[in-house]
Amino acid sequence: MCYTYIRHCRKSWTVSMARIQLVMPDEDRDRFIHEARREGISLSEWLRLAARERVERRRQLARFATVDEVANFFTRCDQSGEPGVEPDWAEHLEVIRGSREGGVSGT
Repeated sequence: MCYTYIRHCRKSWTVSMARIQLVMPDEDRDRFIHEARREGISLSEWLRLAARERVERRRQLARFATVDEVANFFTRCDQSGEPGVEPDWAEHLEVIRGSREGGVSGT
C-alpha cells in the first residue's frame, strides 16, 4: 500500500491510497487516456471517477426483495396512465424480422 500526504491550511492529513495494476486492451487504454485528457484530469483520476459513477448507478437501482414489491411495481405501472397499448406479438416479430433483414446486404 502506498501512502500520500496532503498538506492543506498548515495541517497534514494522511490519505491511504492503494496502488493497483489493471490489465486492459491497448485500445481501451488509449480511449480512456484520450477522455481523461479531454476532461483535464489524470487517467488515474478518470478511472476512479468512472468507478464511483458505476457504483452510484448500481446503488440507485431499485431491487425487489419480495413478491409483493414486484406486484406493487406492476400495479403502479398500470396506474401511471401512460398512453399506448403494447403491440401484438406478431407485430413484435415483424419488427425483429425487418431489423434482421435490413442489416443484410445483397452481396
